[in-house]
Amino acid sequence: MDADDLALRRVVVPTGVGPLVVHAGRRSGSPVATILVHGAAGSWRTWGALIAASDGLRLPLSDIVAIDLPGWGETPGPVPEPAEIAVAVAAAARALGYPRWRVVGHSLGGVIALDVAARFPRATVAVGVVSPSGAGARAIARHPVRSAARLPWLAGMVLAMRVLRGLGPLARPLLRLLRRTGALRRLARPLFRHPERVSRSVTDDLAEEIRPSAFLAAAHLSTGHDDGVWRRITCPVRSVRGAHDVFVAERDAREWGRLMNDYDDRVLDDSGHFAHVEQPVETLRALREVWAADRAPAPRGGSGRPRSSIARRSNLTGDARS
Repeated sequence: MDADDLALRRVVVPTGVGPLVVHAGRRSGSPVATILVHGAAGSWRTWGALIAASDGLRLPLSDIVAIDLPGWGETPGPVPEPAEIAVAVAAAARALGYPRWRVVGHSLGGVIALDVAARFPRATVAVGVVSPSGAGARAIARHPVRSAARLPWLAGMVLAMRVLRGLGPLARPLLRLLRRTGALRRLARPLFRHPERVSRSVTDDLAEEIRPSAFLAAAHLSTGHDDGVWRRITCPVRSVRGAHDVFVAERDAREWGRLMNDYDDRVLDDSGHFAHVEQPVETLRALREVWAADRAPAPRGGSGRPRSSIARRSNLTGDARS
């Protein structure tokens, strides 16, 4: 799905980690941006199905700032630390005229979304995470063989990325061959509950974003992440993941619930790691409080802590678990 189809325009924003390519648009006059952060081996395009689904519900997502992270999409590398990316994401939103934001991240992007909220609590009105990477994924990144029993499919992907990186310039032709023969769709089965139902354009985009060096760099940098910073988050955090997600450990959701004061986790019965691609309407509903959240500026002379208010929108109130 092209940016024009979604009423988005390409913008290059200078930041402390280098230029970020952003697809932004749908301004409503609100001072609150809707920041979308993709995961490893992805780009802003992974959000296309979700944005289109919001249009289908006649409640279109607005004030979108969809980021291409360093090393993926059109943003050049190298891959920085997650904390540095969080600062750059906030800088991009501010450069586009938004003093506040709701931020939604998938997989590794979920970690970055939470880091944004922890480092900019006054500016963040809500966080949504889709299949967020947690301690289980980091254990695999450190020791893929020793920790393989926890998340065997993820361990296999890390090892495959190491092999592809070792192939050097031969890796890209091999991936193109797998895409042409349809083998890549079969290899994508761990990512999706129903890979045969996923658009060919989606799997083609994912094939283009399989960048072993960037993937392994991001995995390595994430191993030293301190999840304790998320205790600083003051806004609501809503999580959604697929019941068949083989890249997220069940214990991660329980641990995150202990770290954050206002955390809720929803599980979609018919999705894998890309719930926002396989079940975009259900994902929209599971994150309905994130889309509706706004936060008024702190009153002068008051405590300085922003007030949070959540509105319910009628078309997005269906329970995703029903």
